[in-house]
Amino acid sequence: MKRAVLVCPGRGTYNAPELGSLTRHFPDRDLLARFDDMRAEAGQDTLTALDTADTFDPKRHTRGDNASALIYAAGYGDLRSLDPEKVEIVAVTGNSMGWYTALACAGAVSPEAGFTIANTMGTLMQAALIGGQVVYPHMADDWVPDPAAKAGLLDRVAEIDARADHRLALSIDLGGMLVLAGDDAGLTAFERAVPKQGAFPMRLTNHAAFHTDLMQPVSLQGLERVDPHLFDQPEKPLIDGRGQIWWPHATDVDALRAYTLGTQVTTAYDFTAAIRIAAREFAPDLFIVTGPGTTLGGAVAQSLILANWRGLNNKSDFQEMQARDPILVSMGRADQRPLVT
Repeated sequence: MKRAVLVCPGRGTYNAPELGSLTRHFPDRDLLARFDDMRAEAGQDTLTALDTADTFDPKRHTRGDNASALIYAAGYGDLRSLDPEKVEIVAVTGNSMGWYTALACAGAVSPEAGFTIANTMGTLMQAALIGGQVVYPHMADDWVPDPAAKAGLLDRVAEIDARADHRLALSIDLGGMLVLAGDDAGLTAFERAVPKQGAFPMRLTNHAAFHTDLMQPVSLQGLERVDPHLFDQPEKPLIDGRGQIWWPHATDVDALRAYTLGTQVTTAYDFTAAIRIAAREFAPDLFIVTGPGTTLGGAVAQSLILANWRGLNNKSDFQEMQARDPILVSMGRADQRPLVT
């Protein structure tokens, strides 16, 4: 049996290849039916209807009120699909919206409560749709850390944010990528200021200025709407977007709610730090990234390189270690999923 850290992905991970993934993989039909009933009662498309659509419709499937629910269900379903004779989960973390999934996977909220939180916040974000996000790399293709490049980009972000009528800030520190958020003026200024690298800078569709103070109105609505009694002590250690660990039997539940609906909504999410702390504090044999999708695996690997975990210095080091004895399993990959289910 391997000791594993579970990592839950955020927005942007349920795309055309993931259509039908709940139908294929979700292990508890009764729980999925409860999620569908909750959506129907709110006047929303059910997860089953979205997941079994004939075609993937970006305008429909990537909306915050739909995407958040789909991603939460896929991630939580993957937790329930793990084989306890193959892996023992020693800690849980997530990226951005994946924090809501991580809460449920760690037992800090029930599956239904986690779904309520993810669906509520996704719906509020979609209704407000304040600002947007853009992604840009600070690592080259070899994944060799370049602190100067990262610092230079953050300096450029600060310079743009200081301009009149421009808003721009770090949204997510995502391994070798920076996810930036702001208003259209700020995002456009950054896109014009940096060299084009393949698809980057990449503006994200249907994303708002997550993890910045522009989200304060959404945070306040979430604090009003989400019942405080949904939160409880985690059953597994839970690593948040600052790298702080919420320990079983030692968590201030009110503080956990305040962080979930306040701090992490309105301040930058440091996924890189979360992975670094997970590696150093829990020394796992394996990192398991739940579905949907496979895009978060690269950010986990880059974060481990940035932490110099087990002497990893670059992409080749990671690939060699992965070939010898996998340290990263992405459940969205058909070739890797059987390793842990």
